[in-house]
Amino acid sequence: MSNDKAFGNVIYSYTRAQAIADGVLIDVTDTAKAHGFKVPTVITDNLYHRYVEVPTGLDGGFGQSRAGRLHDLLTLALFAARSSKGADRVYFKVDFLMEPGRTETVQVIAHIGPGDDGVIPVLTIMLPEDD
Repeated sequence: MSNDKAFGNVIYSYTRAQAIADGVLIDVTDTAKAHGFKVPTVITDNLYHRYVEVPTGLDGGFGQSRAGRLHDLLTLALFAARSSKGADRVYFKVDFLMEPGRTETVQVIAHIGPGDDGVIPVLTIMLPEDD
């Protein structure tokens, strides 16, 4: 029995494209490609707003920028993906400076799967609670 028969007809689906348009997913494909990724890449808005955006109080002389924090996230995601041995999901940790003198170690998930068309693989980088 196929899943279509087991669960009935799909009444509504929320596509990846809709989630990007709504801001639920943040498209970072161009930056990810510059880091070595070969597939369309997004991060969840929760991960982006909580950790990639520079917290108030760290602007200025603390060496923090959105681009730098995204670079760190994507670099560690790439290292994790390369050591994944074909898994569709990897877990890794990233340290983010949250205020002067205080870092937060964050568990992050990178998941690769089919995109909206069901054919082209896409990558989603997220916090565990976003899964």
